[in-house]
Amino acid sequence: MRVLVVEDEVRLAETIRRGLVAEGFVTSVEHRGDEGFVTASSEDFDVMVLDIMLPGKHGYDIVRDLRAREIWTPILMLSAKDGEYDLADAFDLGADDYLVKPFSFVVLLARLRALVRRGAPQRPTVLIVGDLELDPARHQVTRAGTELMLTPREYSVLEFLMRNNGVVVTKREIVRSVWDTNYDGDENIVEVYVGYLRKKVDAPFGSHSIETIRGVGYRFRASD
Repeated sequence: MRVLVVEDEVRLAETIRRGLVAEGFVTSVEHRGDEGFVTASSEDFDVMVLDIMLPGKHGYDIVRDLRAREIWTPILMLSAKDGEYDLADAFDLGADDYLVKPFSFVVLLARLRALVRRGAPQRPTVLIVGDLELDPARHQVTRAGTELMLTPREYSVLEFLMRNNGVVVTKREIVRSVWDTNYDGDENIVEVYVGYLRKKVDAPFGSHSIETIRGVGYRFRASD
């Protein structure tokens, strides 16, 4: 099995390499993000270990750009950060697993073997409603062929609405699915983001995709 390790901490990278080689993995190592991206794009690997903070190209950018090229090698990300938003960002961009430093090599090995057994993930299904398309793999939204620039939160709200196309969803359901599990603020924050989406997704195209169901919530539908 072939593994690519992209880690700028030379000692850590070498420790991982030696351990993997001892377990029978054919292991390649890169210390810069840009070089790791080139290697991952040009060679075939069964799994990839990728640090987030890298010189040359950020780990998140590597994941996003690999998935945009439809390279579905399973990716385990490494980070010194353990915030849930960091985890969410990694998974949203297409990572398959996440380990916080410092970590046990035994755990790393077990996670890698699990990813290899699982194999490369299937390409996520593109969501299409009318002329609006949301591509989870590329984290990209287009309408009538025009790419829309959304913030991560706007994207998440839109994705939830599109996955529930034609179904009335409440503000509480949106908050539970999109916001942090510890969020205890006003559910009316949803109204703010629906407003943002209408300005970016609907208004420039003369569309009305997000319907307000008074006293209940919202329904997404193909625009007339």
